[in-house]
Amino acid sequence: VCTTDIKREKNNIIDYINYPMRIFPIGRLDKLSEGLIFLTNDGDIVNKILRARNKHEKEYEVTVHKPVTKKFVQAMSNGIPILEKVTRKCMVKQIGKNTFKIILTQGLNRQIRRMCEYLEYEVKKLKRIRIMNIILDIPIGTYRNFTAAEINTLTQLIENSEKTFKDNK
Repeated sequence: VCTTDIKREKNNIIDYINYPMRIFPIGRLDKLSEGLIFLTNDGDIVNKILRARNKHEKEYEVTVHKPVTKKFVQAMSNGIPILEKVTRKCMVKQIGKNTFKIILTQGLNRQIRRMCEYLEYEVKKLKRIRIMNIILDIPIGTYRNFTAAEINTLTQLIENSEKTFKDNK
């Protein structure tokens, strides 16, 4: 579970990783999802990456319970009404009969699951494979440090990002 509340949640990411210094996750994955998550001790980077206004990309592979159609891809791409707003336009590409990739620049609560549900699709598997310039390249349950090149690129990508909350537009 993506939480730092190690007293309330026994199966948490912080205890599992057991990193030698205090770290916390950037963003979350719900219990039924898997994939890339950043862990850091830098509060500024957290805010700059998470603010929807900064429009940083997060890419997912999604498997649903029935075949993906052109109509589904078009609807998902153009925005879906969830949580009393319409999601931002996004890139959606079918990659298999029941599988698609989606690149979001906002992170509403359970956004992909809610978008699919609105179109009467049930998510069977959801995996985050990329955050900005960092691609998931290690097995489930493991971690690695960023390379110097990844940190340099990430730093450049967030250089003009706001770290305070203003608006989710």
